[in-house]
Amino acid sequence: MERFIRFGKKSNSIFYFLYIPFLLFQCRTDRRDAFKIPTDSYSIIQGKKLFTFHCGSCHNFHFDGIGPGLAGITDRVPIGWIQDFISNSSKMIDSGDDRANQLYKKFKVPMPAFGGLGDTAIHQIISYLHTRKPIPLSNKYKDRMEVINPIPDTIEMSHLVLDLKLIHTFPVSNANATAPLARITKLDYEVHTGQSYVLDMNGILYRMVKDSPQVYFELPKHIDHYLNQPGLSSGFAQFAFHPEFYKNGLLYTAHSEPAATKPADFTFEDTLECAMQFVISEWKTNDPNSSKFNGTQRELMRIDMVSKAHGVQEISFNPTAQSGSDDFGLLYIAVGDAGAGENRYPFLLNSPSRVWGTIMRIDPDPKHANRVTSKNGKYSIPLSNPFVATKGALKEVYAYGFRNPHRITWTKNGYLLVSNIGHGDIEALDLVQAGQNFGWPYMEGNWLIDPYGDLTKIYAPIETDTFTKKISRAVAQFDHDEGKAIAGGFEYTGSIPGLKGKFITGDIPIGNIYYANISEIAPGKNAKLYECRLAIDGKIIQLKDVANKNRLELHFGKDSKGEIYLMTKVDGRLYKVSGARYL
Repeated sequence: MERFIRFGKKSNSIFYFLYIPFLLFQCRTDRRDAFKIPTDSYSIIQGKKLFTFHCGSCHNFHFDGIGPGLAGITDRVPIGWIQDFISNSSKMIDSGDDRANQLYKKFKVPMPAFGGLGDTAIHQIISYLHTRKPIPLSNKYKDRMEVINPIPDTIEMSHLVLDLKLIHTFPVSNANATAPLARITKLDYEVHTGQSYVLDMNGILYRMVKDSPQVYFELPKHIDHYLNQPGLSSGFAQFAFHPEFYKNGLLYTAHSEPAATKPADFTFEDTLECAMQFVISEWKTNDPNSSKFNGTQRELMRIDMVSKAHGVQEISFNPTAQSGSDDFGLLYIAVGDAGAGENRYPFLLNSPSRVWGTIMRIDPDPKHANRVTSKNGKYSIPLSNPFVATKGALKEVYAYGFRNPHRITWTKNGYLLVSNIGHGDIEALDLVQAGQNFGWPYMEGNWLIDPYGDLTKIYAPIETDTFTKKISRAVAQFDHDEGKAIAGGFEYTGSIPGLKGKFITGDIPIGNIYYANISEIAPGKNAKLYECRLAIDGKIIQLKDVANKNRLELHFGKDSKGEIYLMTKVDGRLYKVSGARYL
């Protein structure tokens, strides 16, 4: 049975509970079947590969995720409709198709167009979908009432307006010249010079010179097995300059490669299929002052992933750590759950003995004194890591229990904050301390879920739930009535008076911008979020209207002066927050 659609604050849930199944299960005569589903083994195998590569990050066969659950879809929806929707969902939405528009209202963003795959590939995907039928789900919490509206209050619209200045529109790097035009996802800086750099996940690290990007490093030219698929977590995922880059010339990156390219340092049971590998590399430039990278690579670690979703989401050094302190020069690595939660592999998660869904902390120097050398001998591990002496645990793990630790940052007072993208309900900002567990896939935010049941259903903990008492709680959160995926963010430390003392965050696909007061972000607190308006040239705007797209792919950056930037992948634009005022 389909779960009802959530509009507003779910007050009309009974209506939509009845209405959506009517749309999804209505008679097939409303649209012709475009072709007979291939049932040969070759088509099914190819379809599975295509589904894993293109669709697996948003869809599964058990329940709704970023997109709808697909088990049994070929038995309940016309085949021609499925084909058309895969080809171009936005076109169907614009045409007024009822089913397409109800899906859009439910999931808030359109599915990317895959017409470029061609009819044969789309038919093969449908062939594979036809083999996946609904299976019984666990009902561990059958005696409890589902929490329908975990956060009843809406995010209050404040009087704060952020003035944006368009800095640059980046070169189109999508080979198909379709959205996202440039996968710009991170703006960071080299500490010594204050030079800003912008990452395009399609393979380029740009150096910003007078607000214009100059190619600094093209990763695909330096490796043999680069894997890149827009819309997924694959590609040139991350970069971080060593805090002493100006002396040692060390730059760190995370990128994806095909499965089984090389033996992995972190892998899983042979019965599970690997979809890709993530590689953490150290690059040593010949000249730290050069405007272009020229140097050598040293691989630090390689991680197998069970899907192309939720890969290595962030690598970063603590910018507040001073030279000589324990945290100085330690690389933090945020590893997503690789879709293991949605794919029914909870045994890969929520444990310091597994790497998926964790924050790792390592020293890239394998010979650092008074530190433990890693198993592969390529880096070392600080003795202050919480599981160094725990039998069976990975010494690299600093904290665990994350679904998609999308971004990490530090406040001026040294708090480590992780933006943890949720599944069905909760987007969380977590204040992370050594050894903490944040619950996934047994909890989402502050609520219980059944990892073998319907992950879109959440339940309130009760006094006898001993597990929940061990789980660390979010310091700020919003539910999916407000947005779909928390976009990271930063404490503002720049020169605009109206933003002092605020943590700026937002939502990735929708593009809403929120803030919390830094004074409310502390262990045991739950900071209130406020929405702020945006303006360009003094005119109040919404970024989705500027981009003329409903799925923005919003990301944040911060320069050496503490100023904050917004990036919209859909159109490749970089904006600077140039001012703040109150209406």
